[in-house]
Amino acid sequence: MLIGVTGGAGFIGSHVVDALLEVGHRVRVLDLRLPHREDVEFQQVDVRDREALLEATRGLNVLFHLAAVADVEEVSRDPISAMVANVGGTVCALEAALRNEIGRFFLASTVWVYSSLAGEGPAHEESPFSVSAPRHIYTTSKLAAEMLCHDYGHRYGLPVTVLRYGIPYGPRMRPALVIPTFVRRALAGEPLLVAGDGTQSRRFLYVGDLARAHVLALAPRAIGQTYNLDGAEPVTILRLAEAVRRLTGSCSAIQFVPERGGDYRGHETSSDKARRELGWEPQVDFDTGLAITVRWLIEHSPPPGRRP
Repeated sequence: MLIGVTGGAGFIGSHVVDALLEVGHRVRVLDLRLPHREDVEFQQVDVRDREALLEATRGLNVLFHLAAVADVEEVSRDPISAMVANVGGTVCALEAALRNEIGRFFLASTVWVYSSLAGEGPAHEESPFSVSAPRHIYTTSKLAAEMLCHDYGHRYGLPVTVLRYGIPYGPRMRPALVIPTFVRRALAGEPLLVAGDGTQSRRFLYVGDLARAHVLALAPRAIGQTYNLDGAEPVTILRLAEAVRRLTGSCSAIQFVPERGGDYRGHETSSDKARRELGWEPQVDFDTGLAITVRWLIEHSPPPGRRP
């Protein structure tokens, strides 16, 4: 099959490209940046450009839509542009898939949507949400994108699947994410800044495990479904900071700072549906994955005095 990946030059997208190629699919990367490898087709396109995206997706059998503004700080600084990219870009991608008669459409969503959870207990794919819950604008953009996917599925018959990512980490991470930030500061001997008391948790998911789920989700039974793809264990931000200090051999202090408004504090999220229906579960434990990631970040860190 010929599979398109919007955002295929990004952190997660590049690993999805690797996983698809590994099992024999052909891949077309749809991005503004060049892909990380040369054995793929490439269309330089902005997902907000409806006509350009329509042309760039012609001939695809499957479209994975990952392109989005994922940096929550960037979303906070410019919510209008983020909504145009995350919601407007999604409807452009859906329209391209519909008009080009693409056989499958996948949306990259996030477990951040569970910050809107109504009620207590482990979050699963059918958990109800509260419209008035306090949440980040990024979360709202992803909920809106999910709803658009289901609208296109119900109204136009487009075969859609939603993948709710846990908090991914691994090689090629964006420098602004928490693990690269901790590693960079640890190597420079600067304090590791932990928001709040550090007890907020994330179920970090190694990016190779996340990418593998995309291959498994090509199964027909995933049509019309939503899947949580979360890590196996909760990890507090304080534990993460301590682990980074240990792996880098740093003596940096851990400094507690005020929490960000609307930050995701983490919910217990069930990935049983993905395990049951797709045969997916994480294979790389957190300590192993973090060691791989820190080693990669050290090897790819910029020279002293140069910003990443």
